Amino acid sequence: MASHTATMGNLPSGIGICTTIPDILYLPELDFAYHGIAAFFYLSASVALAKVTLDMKDGSSFQNYQLDISAVVFSYVATLLYFIHTILSAIRWKSF
Repeated sequence: MASHTATMGNLPSGIGICTTIPDILYLPELDFAYHGIAAFFYLSASVALAKVTLDMKDGSSFQNYQLDISAVVFSYVATLLYFIHTILSAIRWKSF
């Protein structure tokens, strides 16, 4: 059976990426920038959420405090994954 998968080495770069419809949907430069900005915003939101969670330690129920702790942990995990994806996107972008 013949394989019809395209290789990553055949993707156009620069202004040549805007010549066909499938290629215009894949812009590695924007992928790198998008995930970098998302990682920055997730980090700032994670820090703010952690501060709010620490401030409400004494003033709310224990169950709500536990829920906020799990939200803080999840936000830091999401930040880490966005940061890793940013690094891998930059490596892939520079390999073209």
